[in-house]
Amino acid sequence: MTDTGLVLEGGGMRGLYTAGVLEYFMSRGLYFPYVIGVSAGACMGASYLARQEDRNRKVNLDYMDDKRYMSLSNSIKKRELFGMDFIFDEIPNTLVPFDVETLMQEPEEFVIVATDCETGEPAYFKKEDYDTSSIATLLRASSSLPFVASRVEFEGRELLDGGISDSIPIKKSENDGFPKNVVILTKPRGYYKKPGRISKLIKYKNHPAISDRLATRYRFYNESLHYVYRQEKHGAAFVLSPSVDLKVGRAERKKERLEALYQLGWEDAKTHYDALRSFLRPTSSTQTQSAQGKTT
Repeated sequence: MTDTGLVLEGGGMRGLYTAGVLEYFMSRGLYFPYVIGVSAGACMGASYLARQEDRNRKVNLDYMDDKRYMSLSNSIKKRELFGMDFIFDEIPNTLVPFDVETLMQEPEEFVIVATDCETGEPAYFKKEDYDTSSIATLLRASSSLPFVASRVEFEGRELLDGGISDSIPIKKSENDGFPKNVVILTKPRGYYKKPGRISKLIKYKNHPAISDRLATRYRFYNESLHYVYRQEKHGAAFVLSPSVDLKVGRAERKKERLEALYQLGWEDAKTHYDALRSFLRPTSSTQTQSAQGKTT
């Protein structure tokens, strides 16, 4: 499986679907040589690569009722819907320890996607770009949603949510040498993004590139979806997405819905596991190049 990457879309609390899928992968000992994650996808991918079974469920479900995790009071006091200090400091360092040493020691590449506020372009961070003390900063940056979280500074750059600039980074995986990819989406098939209303009303005055990105994000997102499905058609991508539309929002607060979404991820991964294993069997470089050539 040296030629296959794993691409993890974001989606806020919809990332519980990804958590369920990855939990099933862990139960089967399935790991990929290259993992690239955006926002919630990056956070779920981190626990997966750290080999911490059940951690994603604990972090995202056990603390749902804690106001420090997500609440209106966070928005009022800190201008953050999600309690970013609580999620990226107290939880991983104290409440549900994150085994970052294991993640860094294991052989898989782990790429975290954020957005550069100055240019509006995606910023990709590989293991060589961070260490055990700085990975949490990048996970936070990748998850810092526009308008509801503060910008994050890292090595002189101001960063925001990776989904602004590259929501489904399959092309980055291909460019990094992985012509086949397993892609985990957090919305059911048939979903396409519509133009955002907030981006028309609220602007980032100091970062016009971010405003421009937000205004056109729906178009780039839909183009990425089309590309993913073309790659799937030609045998270069294997897509897992919710088989049932549970109507879970990015900032979902209903715990029963989130638990159901997590379980759906597990069940979908289990249902499609044999097909996935077939997809992961080595293919000739000629076949893969042919598949790519049809979509470029």
